[in-house]
Amino acid sequence: MRTSGWRAGAGALALLAGLLGGCSAPGGAAAGDGPVRLSFQSLAWQKESVDANKALVAEWNAAHPEVQVRYVQGSWSSVHDQLLTSFEGGEAPDVIHDASDDLADFAHGGYLADLRPLLSERLKTDIPAASWESVTFGADDGVYGVPFLQEPRVLMANTGLLRASGVRIPTPEAPWSWEEFRTAARQLTGEGRYGVAWPLKDPVSATLDLGLSAGGRLFHRDSGGKAVIRWAEGDAVVPATIRAQIETDRSASRATLAMGGSDTLPGFFGGRYAMVPLGFSYRQQIARQAPPGFAWQVLPPPAGADGLGGPMQGVSPQTLSIARDSPHKKEAAAFVDFMLSPANMVRLARGDWMLPTGTRALADPALHTPELGWATGTALAGGLRPAPAQSVRGYPEWKDKVATPTLQEFYSGAIDLGELEKRLVGDGNRVLARYQR
Repeated sequence: MRTSGWRAGAGALALLAGLLGGCSAPGGAAAGDGPVRLSFQSLAWQKESVDANKALVAEWNAAHPEVQVRYVQGSWSSVHDQLLTSFEGGEAPDVIHDASDDLADFAHGGYLADLRPLLSERLKTDIPAASWESVTFGADDGVYGVPFLQEPRVLMANTGLLRASGVRIPTPEAPWSWEEFRTAARQLTGEGRYGVAWPLKDPVSATLDLGLSAGGRLFHRDSGGKAVIRWAEGDAVVPATIRAQIETDRSASRATLAMGGSDTLPGFFGGRYAMVPLGFSYRQQIARQAPPGFAWQVLPPPAGADGLGGPMQGVSPQTLSIARDSPHKKEAAAFVDFMLSPANMVRLARGDWMLPTGTRALADPALHTPELGWATGTALAGGLRPAPAQSVRGYPEWKDKVATPTLQEFYSGAIDLGELEKRLVGDGNRVLARYQR
């Protein structure tokens, strides 16, 4: 893992140490009575990512004896309920790792600190406005998290099968259109082999995020600022394409619809699937688990009708937030600023095999190498936008109770496109209305 850039940040650390020298200790005691103690709950789970996070905490603690941070391991599978319990019990971590699509209810519930007066100008200007939109909520446009990692969806492809098929190899500058992707999947389909495998155990995020590339949004705001669900032509492109690949073209495997991404990898390695749409971080598993001699590459996802202008898609960046009840918000903000310096953001991105949000970190040469698909992923950064439902209250309930079962029925062939639209919009708007009275 790259550690270059640490010396470059030494001056900033020294400055932070000086700024924090007069901070209060817990309970309002003078700093001389003991260090300020912060807790940082991380959701890192891959070994490289956990190691990077723990190393950064250790580096902070070594440079800041007056502000000590305790690393707490959390889990993506239970973080929402766990945080809600800790907020209500007054035991929330000071610094909270989460994802932007999980923040809206916490922000509206008053559990998170508005970070606008706490963040450094460097951090505010280094992260693009589109990323800040994903963590901005409420009538007063409060900012309740710092987006720092993002994961585009890409196509993992079997290089040998691609070359043998004769299909045009897409690039970020000239991606496939959705129709061209459908054609390519047909060409890659052969005896005992599907052109594509769609792991849709969680069908909602994939459908909505990729839908942006075809002009679909589904979630909109009415004239009064309330969230509403409206169906447009672009919203049908992704689900209709997937359904056609399964039922009409027979170029996509029906068996993978109930799978998670990792479940498709054995079939990918074995040549049963020529391509698998997955999150960018799955490269880590492929690189570690692929059999000797297996050649693979990263392709950009399909784009709009003509495939020009580069693929656009929705993302839900990983975030760092500060609990509103934390007695040491300024110290917590200084720690966040340290964690998300350009050099450290690169370390976190490489540890998680994702992309950083910061423009300076994205420019790091380590993220532009063709090896392991880094350059392809980095080239997609300009087309990443907040997922359509980022700021919508009630989205988790809509996703769990309406969208997930409805999309599963649609992809399995139990209902048609008209019924899909009717349920997502009609049932969905009834759910959202309860959160906006």
